[in-house]
Amino acid sequence: MKYNSLTIKQVRYYTLAKFSILKKNYHLYLGKAGHLNVMSEFLIRGWNVAIPEVDIGDDIFVVQDENGTLRRVQVKSSSSTFRKNNFSGQFKIPINQLKIVTNILVHYVFVVRHKEQWTKPIVIRQDYLLDHFENDNLGSQHNGNLILYFSYSPQKIECSGVDLTKYESDFTDFPMLNDGSFIR
Repeated sequence: MKYNSLTIKQVRYYTLAKFSILKKNYHLYLGKAGHLNVMSEFLIRGWNVAIPEVDIGDDIFVVQDENGTLRRVQVKSSSSTFRKNNFSGQFKIPINQLKIVTNILVHYVFVVRHKEQWTKPIVIRQDYLLDHFENDNLGSQHNGNLILYFSYSPQKIECSGVDLTKYESDFTDFPMLNDGSFIR
């Protein structure tokens, strides 16, 4: 039986090609990792989660099984950019998506990958985010998108001068549905 062996040149080419593909598609891996991170938080709180088969704006459907309460969730993930004494994350939201308010509001969940871990999620209901956009000049507009730069410091999280700290891990609309006994 004859074994094929790779030359050093072939190994280098394969390694560089693999790294190039990963680097080119990093945002896809980051987005999916953030998505799964957020899903795990809902699950640990006792809510069921489902991923729509067709993504037309909602990333996750979050359901309280006992009474059928449904919440729509849009996850936004970013890698961090280091600043002098803090870091930031950039997010993009289609403005038309933000402005279409239905009877089941979207909850936007923003997470940043910083120093090999996720930040605590910023959880903002659609109507609150829209209010900040329209009345507090939150973010900037570019090509039909709302661009948000979240600045993280030890004291607060802000965007366009608006303090978003109160939304950090704000799971008010997703209360813990169990006593946490299965977590111990």
